[in-house]
Amino acid sequence: MTSGFLVATDPIVPPAGLERAVYAIGNFDGLHLGHRAVIERAIFLAREFGAPSAVLTFEPHPADHFAERPVAFRLTPPELKASLCERFGLSGIVFLAFNAGLAAMSAEEFVRFILVERLGAGAVVVGWDFHFGKGRFGTPAFLVDAGSRYGFGVDVVAKVEEGTGEAARVVSSTAIRRALERGDVAAAALALGRYYSVSGRVMPGQRLGRALGVPTANMVLAPTNRLAHGVYAVRAIIDGEPHPGVASFGVRPTIDNGPPLLEVHLLDFEGDLYGQEMLVEFVERIREERKFETLDLLVAEMRRDKERAHAILARER
Repeated sequence: MTSGFLVATDPIVPPAGLERAVYAIGNFDGLHLGHRAVIERAIFLAREFGAPSAVLTFEPHPADHFAERPVAFRLTPPELKASLCERFGLSGIVFLAFNAGLAAMSAEEFVRFILVERLGAGAVVVGWDFHFGKGRFGTPAFLVDAGSRYGFGVDVVAKVEEGTGEAARVVSSTAIRRALERGDVAAAALALGRYYSVSGRVMPGQRLGRALGVPTANMVLAPTNRLAHGVYAVRAIIDGEPHPGVASFGVRPTIDNGPPLLEVHLLDFEGDLYGQEMLVEFVERIREERKFETLDLLVAEMRRDKERAHAILARER
């Protein structure tokens, strides 16, 4: 991230550079097209007011807090969320700790203590279904009234839908997760407005892929990631450069039925990636994961997977 983009965690006073900012508020997991509409409205208003624009979001995910362990299938972990917010043109992002104290706050207390005292918000933008405060009693209408009482503007963005007529569906993080759970990364991309992606550090593996003629860069995804196991055409971003690839995510039933692992074979790259950060964009699912009777049959199918990935990625350019 550039030095001009501000990241603040649990500020007690308005972060320097975000004074009187216009805040888009929400969990924003996925930063999908519905979230983008809220963020774009905040950026527009900030320009109108001559003010900075920022996202106010929460960590950990509220579902994780109430379960007292990680349970949420996160579409955009904090670092990716911040990176995307910078790409969208925001001035910064504020992560607010979602803990017992915040969960117990009434809607009125959230407005007074968080939005007014700690952030000094000049205006806020929320989605049509935004709820906040203990018991989720805070609604967009409540926020509009509170803004008039405390002296900050409030803008409520209407729902965003995919499709038209009877086929129209509200864009939601839940629907995107369901698409990913069945391996439909194309449907997820339509709702996200970009390819679904994961990032992490490349770790050493068993080097079996190299022995089979298909060397891979391996990443362990979060245990809560529920992307369907299978083989995908992907793009891997390394040092800002995109590389076409084919990736297998799963337990390797032909080899060892081990813990889930993402194995990415780059189609135009040779070299050692161990220890490097890599972002992987999922373009299209090629096939489900399955067990082969012999390694030779697996290798033959992997060659066909590479050919399919080449064709898919050439079409997507």
